[in-house]
Amino acid sequence: MGAYYTERKINMKARLPQGYGGGGGQNLQQLARQAQKMQDQMEAATEELNAKEYTASSGGGMVSVTISGELEIKKMEISPDVVDPDDIEMLQDLVTAAVNEAIRNANTDKEQTMNSISGGMNLGGLGGLF
Repeated sequence: MGAYYTERKINMKARLPQGYGGGGGQNLQQLARQAQKMQDQMEAATEELNAKEYTASSGGGMVSVTISGELEIKKMEISPDVVDPDDIEMLQDLVTAAVNEAIRNANTDKEQTMNSISGGMNLGGLGGLF
């Protein structure tokens, strides 16, 4: 009885839903083209974002900071009215707040731009590209 089952050939075909199969190579090529297009768009967007400047202020405009898209401080303006030699801590807090807000603005802009290109897709290890 065991020999009957081992010698018998079973002919089974997998049935795929309509639209799947038959053109696997073409689908892969199309996916590769789409991925390359997305990568090109992300690289262009990264260059554009890095060239942008983001400005934030604190203390009602007493401290203003401008950073680049690469998160480098480009300009800092401090009103003479906020400079008090007896209260350096307040000035430090205002500078820190303005810098952090500018960085948040730049990061938010980058995230929104990249999500619009990728359609919100989680790109895993590709996140370091921008």
